[in-house]
Amino acid sequence: MDTTSRLLMLLEVIERGSFAKAAESRNIDRSVISKQISRLEDELGVRLLNRTTRSFSLTAAGAEMVKKAAELRDLLSDTVRLAENYHQEPRGTLKITSSSIIGKRYIQPVINDFQKRFPQVEVELRLDDRLIDLVSEGYDLAFRVGEPKDSSFIARKIARNRMLLLASPEFIETYGMPKQVEDLKELPAASYSSPSKRISGIRYRNADGDIIEQNIKSVFRANDAEVLLMKAISGNAYVLAPAFILDDEVKRGDLVPILTDMELLDYSAVYAVYPHRDLPVRTRLFFDAMREYIGKDIPIWEANIPDFDTMYKS
Repeated sequence: MDTTSRLLMLLEVIERGSFAKAAESRNIDRSVISKQISRLEDELGVRLLNRTTRSFSLTAAGAEMVKKAAELRDLLSDTVRLAENYHQEPRGTLKITSSSIIGKRYIQPVINDFQKRFPQVEVELRLDDRLIDLVSEGYDLAFRVGEPKDSSFIARKIARNRMLLLASPEFIETYGMPKQVEDLKELPAASYSSPSKRISGIRYRNADGDIIEQNIKSVFRANDAEVLLMKAISGNAYVLAPAFILDDEVKRGDLVPILTDMELLDYSAVYAVYPHRDLPVRTRLFFDAMREYIGKDIPIWEANIPDFDTMYKS
């Protein structure tokens, strides 16, 4: 291993916060990381880390080396991207991350077609609802619901994300068809909840144009959209859901849109996020393929909901 590789290893240790996590990401033993950092210190002739049995901290020299390592990683990435753009045929590995449901329903079909067109491109797809550091973990492209808060990334909206209220025929038979949003206040609801996001109410615009939030009585919470749909289909809860999580539950009659005359506010849009403006050819072509598949004006998932264009004051 050369000095450059060891510098990048040091950077990864710092970004991940521990030797163990850096070793896990590389699928190597923790002791290998420790030995390589020690060798880097010997090569440079300075101590980079103050270590104890349970923790470490950067020395002043170590902090400077980490800055240079980050610059080095960017330079190497730019060099590789520049070289790749001279290939007539896209090649190399495309690393993509997204939430599970977007990956399974909308990204995987595009990957299948993309690799038929460009067989020299390998694809690594990671399905994870947590936010991933695209730079430190080496991802080319992320598909996320909601614009990222990190302004250093490039974010492009690829589709709107409208909401709807859904209940099963059994739920409606048990509780009656709601006539107004206030009717839902005391009815059992299923709602999305995760460490980063929790749905606690129905946001809508009233007849005066004011934005109102009606609290819901959540009796079931989960961080998986498909599980929430299953709960609604069971008949003992309604659900406020973004349109992109639906397959053919409405077409089959398993779920029925309710209170379709009200004006629900859209949920956060779906964005493509990437760390650099100068995209490699393979990344740019895949991004274009995703936009074409999803649809530039009306997203593909809205076709799963008959007459959706007449609902919720779109």
